[in-house]
Amino acid sequence: MGRVSTVDYHAAGEPFRIVVAGLPPVPGDTVAERRAIAIGAGGSATAPRPGPLDDVRRLLTREPRGHAGMSGGFVVPADDGEAHVGVLFWHRDGYSTACGHGTMALGAWAVDTGLVDAPDDGTALVRIDVPSGRVGATVHRRGGRTTAVTFRNVPTRVLARKVDLTVLGHPVAVDLADSGAAYASLPAAALGLSVVPDRLADLAAAGREVRAAPAGHPVLAGHRDGLYGVILYDELPDTPSGPHQRNVTVFADGRIDRSPCGSGTSARLALLADDGALAPGRTLRHDSVIGTTFTGRVRAPRGGAVVTEVTGAAHRTGEHRFVLDPEDTLGPGFLL
Repeated sequence: MGRVSTVDYHAAGEPFRIVVAGLPPVPGDTVAERRAIAIGAGGSATAPRPGPLDDVRRLLTREPRGHAGMSGGFVVPADDGEAHVGVLFWHRDGYSTACGHGTMALGAWAVDTGLVDAPDDGTALVRIDVPSGRVGATVHRRGGRTTAVTFRNVPTRVLARKVDLTVLGHPVAVDLADSGAAYASLPAAALGLSVVPDRLADLAAAGREVRAAPAGHPVLAGHRDGLYGVILYDELPDTPSGPHQRNVTVFADGRIDRSPCGSGTSARLALLADDGALAPGRTLRHDSVIGTTFTGRVRAPRGGAVVTEVTGAAHRTGEHRFVLDPEDTLGPGFLL
C-alpha cells in the first residue's frame, strides 16, 4: 500500500475523511455497483471480504491512524454527466448506503477545491451520486467563505409505525423509516433515559438491542443492509419555527454519531410529517448529544415519500498523507 491522501472535515462534530488519492482501481459502472464490488462477493456491508480497497478503509478507520468513530468516503466517478462526483461511504464496521453529514462535507470540499464553481456570495449546488441514489448539497457562501450546507436527500418514506419490542427490560414501540438507509426511532424516555453524555453507555446498549430486535420484520426483509441505525430522542419545547428534539443515533455495536445525523434527521422529518407535527414551511431543530444542531424541512411529497432538506455546517479539519510501513507489525491497525 502506497501513500493515501485525505482531506478531513467534520459536520456538527462528526468526522468525515475524504480519500482524494492513493486508491487502488475501483471497478464498476455505477456507484451502487462499485459498492457491491467493494463489499466483495459473499461479504456484507458490515463484514466486507478483504481486498485492496477494504485495506484502505481499515487503515483509515483503525488506530493509530483513525478511531472507532471515524467515517469517510472514497471519491469515485459519478454515474453520468449530470452529477459532479460519486462516493462510497464507509465507517469502522463497513460500508453504508447513505450519509447525510458526509454529503455536507463533500459539498463543502467540492467548492473548496474548485471542483464546483461557487460565488463569493450566494449558493452553489453540488450533485453527488451515492449508493442510495442521487443527492444534492447546496453550499451557502458569504464573503468568499462557506457558511452552511443544505443536504437534499433521496425520497424518505415511513416503513412501519409502533413496532413492539422489549429493550433493556422495557416494552417499547419503535417507528421505522427509510431515508436511504433504514432507521428505527423511539423516545429515550420510554427507556427511562435522556439524551445526555452521562447516559451514553446506556443509550448505546439500548441502540444495540433495538438494532438487533426487528431484524425479521417484513418491511426490512431484503432491505439493503437491514436496520442501519437507531435514533433515541428527547422532546424539547417547540421553537417559533417548529419542533425541537435532541437525539443520539447508534450504529452497529454501539458506535455513536456525534452530529444530529443527517440521514437520521431525514428519517425523523418523515415521521414527524406523518404525525402531522411538521407542516411544509415549518422547521425541525435537531440537536446532537454534544449540543450541535442541524435544521430540517419537508419540501414535497413524492410517490408516497417526502423530499427532505437538512442544513448544517461543515468545516475542514486537516489534510493528511497516510503510509503503511512494511515493517509495521500492526499492519493497517487495530480496534479496541
